[in-house]
Amino acid sequence: MFAATLPPAHDPVPGLVVQLRGPRVRTSVNPRAFEISHWVAYDPAVDAGGGNPGRFSGFADIYDANRPSPPPELGPLLCSYANVVAPVVVDLGSGTGLSSRWAATWAASVVGVEPSDDMRTVAESRPAAGVTYRKAWSHSTGLAERSADVVLAVQAMHWMEPGSTLAEVARVLRPGGVFAVVDADWPPVSGVARAEAAWAALHRRIRVLEARAAAGEQGQELRRPIADDDPALVDEDLADPHRNRAMPGGAQSWSKAGHLERISTSGYFGFTREVMFNQAVPGGVERFVALMASQGSYQALRRLALSDEDIGETQFRHDVEVAFGESASSPGLSFSWRARIGVRA
Repeated sequence: MFAATLPPAHDPVPGLVVQLRGPRVRTSVNPRAFEISHWVAYDPAVDAGGGNPGRFSGFADIYDANRPSPPPELGPLLCSYANVVAPVVVDLGSGTGLSSRWAATWAASVVGVEPSDDMRTVAESRPAAGVTYRKAWSHSTGLAERSADVVLAVQAMHWMEPGSTLAEVARVLRPGGVFAVVDADWPPVSGVARAEAAWAALHRRIRVLEARAAAGEQGQELRRPIADDDPALVDEDLADPHRNRAMPGGAQSWSKAGHLERISTSGYFGFTREVMFNQAVPGGVERFVALMASQGSYQALRRLALSDEDIGETQFRHDVEVAFGESASSPGLSFSWRARIGVRA
């Protein structure tokens, strides 16, 4: 194995780590159609509405209206790594179709794989040429072996069991194909420090409330004051918000910081690296507040009958509106994106 940090003169994003595992595989590309390899491609638990899919029920419209799509520069880069002009794409955890519609701008065809009925219904109501959706899981897509040039997991891989998902990705990708785990950092960059501090404060509060709810606490016990040294905050880190996170409703997530290492050590990929982008997006204070409302953690607490006052959203909204209002200038919003890429051996 070779690991190196590219020198600044050759690295458009200084400090990125490149990991190479053997030679890159180059293949010729032939058009392929998706085939169903078996009829039952999802777990019955999806229909029960619990666990991770259930976490994303009831707010698909808010999600679709406010969440960003990946930066346009990423698509051609993935095509280049896959050595194909117009790839066949599989989009795992496609949600409301934001990432699938984005992929359709540079792909020959896209299949969005989404277990949440709420999310998938919104996606299907916003059709795009060459895009189809199916109810399935990341570890059991029902798609044909070696049928994809590119597999995506956009703001989704932390909700997927890594080992079984990587095995399914490796099965579906053809040799030389690309797997890309794409995430935006939170909160969005606003240039307004007090607004971003308010996001961090609310995030800490939500983490504690979710941990209490996961432990079965209710009523005033759940709503009691939160201390700065609450045990649920030991691993609190906005750069890696899903590390050792306790959530109600049977939800489970995995550390985002571990994505690249898990891809690299899986044995399925001959080349791995992380690339980063900055992307300006429309919006200001209204979208900043709405993006918090699009978080599954906030919505999970609302489903537990906690009010915005209980959660801390009322104070957050006030602090953000004041901060933006008193800011002499703001560059608008932008997102820092990370793409962890693996080329199939």
